[in-house]
Amino acid sequence: MAYFVVNDRCNGCLSCVENCPATALSYKDANGKRTILHNMARCVRCANCWRVCPQGAIEFQHFLENRWDEVIELEMVYCSVCGEPVYTLRQERTLYGTIGRPLEHLCPKHKAADFAARHALSLKTRRTNRENPHDRR
Repeated sequence: MAYFVVNDRCNGCLSCVENCPATALSYKDANGKRTILHNMARCVRCANCWRVCPQGAIEFQHFLENRWDEVIELEMVYCSVCGEPVYTLRQERTLYGTIGRPLEHLCPKHKAADFAARHALSLKTRRTNRENPHDRR
């Protein structure tokens, strides 16, 4: 959704453009039409455009709403042990392309437990090999 909304009461008088302290508003006249332009990166959200518009055409309330807009929706990959979300499917594909091997579907808790179990097994194997150097199976 665009945050800077101009409704159909706009008559193109340019009061908003002429009074924008951040020069976030501009216009172009071409092919028999006037187009009002807004640059969100320049806008300081001062609401001066809203205050000076004689037609009440600028709907500034969209700037004042404290809400989140959905910008993308991605499929999730879940922990194979507990079902907690781990990362997105797109992220998994990116990482697979980088490291060249499948990722484990484990949340941080189960990844740590898996690492600890592997580490404990590795230590046990090393200790057994040190105690019985000739008894390698």
